[in-house]
Amino acid sequence: MKTLDRPLDDDDRAMADLAEVRDWRRVAGPHLGATGGVPVRKLIRRVKSATGWKPWPIDRKTVIDDLLDGWGFLTKRNTEMAVYDDQILPHSPFSGWIAFEIGRADMAAAEAGLDQNWPAKFDLARRHWGNPAYVGTDSGVDFVDEWAAGAGLDRRHLAVWTPPGAEIHLYSNKPRKDPLSVSVGIHYAVYLNEEGT
Repeated sequence: MKTLDRPLDDDDRAMADLAEVRDWRRVAGPHLGATGGVPVRKLIRRVKSATGWKPWPIDRKTVIDDLLDGWGFLTKRNTEMAVYDDQILPHSPFSGWIAFEIGRADMAAAEAGLDQNWPAKFDLARRHWGNPAYVGTDSGVDFVDEWAAGAGLDRRHLAVWTPPGAEIHLYSNKPRKDPLSVSVGIHYAVYLNEEGT
């Protein structure tokens, strides 16, 4: 197993960007699964208006693939955000601890690495987002369904914040032998409620 342990600077910036969005209801879409130019352009206008994030370059002549259902945005702190009608995935690849090239004999080491590094990223998230509505680990008997049905599936740690219109999940991947985990780390995503809810 190989590991990287990088400073949390990228996460610090991305979490600050997410914290500035006070009401995610203005960001969420209708969750229809629609793809192509019309829904993506609506998403771009909606997200730009609600957040001030700058979309990837686009003009009237830009061709949007018929299968595309999201778009990228750049925040004022230069965080790239992949945005869809139902979720936002911050791109901060050079931040925090990860394990990769995990072998079957490395499960305990991968779990120990996650446990050791979880508190720092959790404390950073709490500094930006306040206290979470839920915190749990896979050592809990009801962990998989404790927050919501299946929310803890394939997770070792999970914390959930509930700003208006969204749930922000901070989580670590649960290392597995079958199928063998390629890599594990501590990640976060914004899951948007349906438009208007």
